[in-house]
Amino acid sequence: MAAEIHSRPQSSRPVLLSKIEGHQDAVTAALLIPKEDGVITAGEDRTIRVWLKRDSGQYWPSIYHTMASPCSAMAYHHDSRRIFVGQDNGAVMEFHVSEDFNKMNFIKTYPAHQNRVSAIIFSLAAEWVISTGHDKCVSWMCTRSGNMLGRHFFTSWASCLQYDFDTQYAFVGDYSGQITLLKLEQNTCSVITTLKGHEGSIACLWWDPIQRLLFSGASDNSIIMWDIGGRKGRTLLLQGHHDRVQSLCYLQLTRQLVSCSSDGGIAVWNMDVSREEAPQWLESDSCQKCEQPFFWNIKQMWDTKTLGLRQHHCRKCGQAVCGKCSSKRSSYPVMGFEFQVRVCDSCYDSIKDEDRTSLATFHEGKHNISHMSMDVARGLMVTCGTDRVVKIWDMTPVVGCSLATGFSPH
Repeated sequence: MAAEIHSRPQSSRPVLLSKIEGHQDAVTAALLIPKEDGVITAGEDRTIRVWLKRDSGQYWPSIYHTMASPCSAMAYHHDSRRIFVGQDNGAVMEFHVSEDFNKMNFIKTYPAHQNRVSAIIFSLAAEWVISTGHDKCVSWMCTRSGNMLGRHFFTSWASCLQYDFDTQYAFVGDYSGQITLLKLEQNTCSVITTLKGHEGSIACLWWDPIQRLLFSGASDNSIIMWDIGGRKGRTLLLQGHHDRVQSLCYLQLTRQLVSCSSDGGIAVWNMDVSREEAPQWLESDSCQKCEQPFFWNIKQMWDTKTLGLRQHHCRKCGQAVCGKCSSKRSSYPVMGFEFQVRVCDSCYDSIKDEDRTSLATFHEGKHNISHMSMDVARGLMVTCGTDRVVKIWDMTPVVGCSLATGFSPH
């Protein structure tokens, strides 16, 4: 399938194609149906709905199913037309959708968790449904028998999940800000490593199995790229959102990362450039520029008869500095800082004007976004959130990747 690829982000904005309204409470998940003009949604109002686009251009519900408990997570496997819905009561329910998307049949219930389900992934090859929940665990269950195969517990709520289908590695983010890498087996699992870097709870993960990159978004408004595949565990920090990062999607073809935050912000990051890692913050008892003592350095304050200063850190070099030696602010996109951050005076002087050129584009979704998913082949994105509105976007003007097959999302 031929594709026209632009390596750099375009300056245009996402185009809002449709708005779907009808849910009576927050919409927790919305998924585009591949190769169909349709959307599957699940909400806190205990409903699963399938919306199909009519000749009028409007989306109308073709399936409306009420659950016993609020719907909190959803996964859809298009080839087998199986829907897995996680609920507030901890159960995961499986349905099969008819070929014309007008009927949905119940298959079975999986007693996966004791509390709210936060994420679901279905593996057809392993015949597993893997899920995380607010009972602080990840579970994997057999889709043939419906039996529990294994569980692994964490110290805090498990909030999000990604899975590598080839290696059976699972990535689980939790509310403590930690990401755990697990190797899942038929009836057991082993912890491979834990990733720590966020200062807030992990809200979303995205795994790219081709480049073996893991992206995480958190309540600290930041994104971290973890190079799982090698290069000595290289990590990149991306800071451009002003609120909790809720959803991520990496476009491997164009090397772009799309991220959404709860304030409606949509960011498209150009990852096809040479970026620098943010430095580790250095610790010191005195300013590493002027050598004035910090306020806890009692001895030096006494010896020099001076008042101690507050410690800050330069975001570019990581040195511990006082406020006087870090009076400037600058953006530094190559290190992921898309808005102005504290830098020491010498680093400020070293940053050229061209170094401040943004490596991301930022757009306004104009509604709360708690979940986003993309149909990369068509350049379509769907967003949903607590405002009960589902929005469908044409992202091709932004990501610069459109299929040359005559398909037009309009």
